[in-house]
Amino acid sequence: MTDAILIAGPTASGKSSLAIELAQALDGVIINADSMQVYRELRILTARPDAHEEAAAPHRLYGVTSAASSFSVGRWLELALGEIASVRQAGQVPIVVGGTGLYFQALTIGMAEIPEIPEHVRLAARAKLDELGPAGLHDLLRARDPSMAARLAATDSQRLVRAYEVIEGTGVSLADWQRRPATTPVLGPPWRGFVLNWPRAALYRRCDERFAAMLGDGALEEAAALAAMNLDPALPAMKALGVAELMRLNRGEISRAEAMAQTQQATRRYAKRQMTWFRNKMCAWKTINSQDSERLSDIIIPFISKNRLTGLD
Repeated sequence: MTDAILIAGPTASGKSSLAIELAQALDGVIINADSMQVYRELRILTARPDAHEEAAAPHRLYGVTSAASSFSVGRWLELALGEIASVRQAGQVPIVVGGTGLYFQALTIGMAEIPEIPEHVRLAARAKLDELGPAGLHDLLRARDPSMAARLAATDSQRLVRAYEVIEGTGVSLADWQRRPATTPVLGPPWRGFVLNWPRAALYRRCDERFAAMLGDGALEEAAALAAMNLDPALPAMKALGVAELMRLNRGEISRAEAMAQTQQATRRYAKRQMTWFRNKMCAWKTINSQDSERLSDIIIPFISKNRLTGLD
């Protein structure tokens, strides 16, 4: 059985280009582990591989669902395990790459399955959000489930709705469900995990530069097309970095400079949260300092070979 290579890193850390280098060197197939790059309408704003990059190496699970859907970690895990098995069966190397720590956690550790929440409970939770707003729902959750309320920001409407519907639908806190033993399948060995690390100032600069480039590549038009779909604002795709700001720009509510500054700040904050997750939850993975080499594959391939995972030695 061939190994699997897992590459995690914050946004703008160079994961995609590294994955292509590795895929070309190792006869690999790149499998997406980014929760926003699954949406087909968000190629530019999520920095999904472009046509040239997709032609350079096989890519899987990119743009596989509509922004109108709510794509879950459980669904991603099911698809990812299927893709990994298929790639291994073909004698190729699965290269799982992305910035969503929860995806990697589900893949390598598993996740506790939560009972299906009845539709009427889910609709009632969404109605509470519409009625009270995120801050009001946070207050309501604090009264019903203080442990989850303490974990969530009062602005995180998607996770607030999920936590509220779980406590309402099951009578058990989402925090307690998450502490239960994992029941889902996990990635079988051999696999090797790497985390890309950047100095914070350099990473923030890359974040700023990338969003400026996105604007030149058509991000504003992409946001306008998404707005034309008239989707529920609580859907995950509507929370992608830059979507809300560019929609406001398109409506004339803020200037281009304001939209850029707000999105760049949000992106930097997101990158900081990602780095905190990787540091706390994935400390056993090998850390690669991205600034040490222009070709990170020159570090990773010898390491893999030394550890006898791919048979390259």
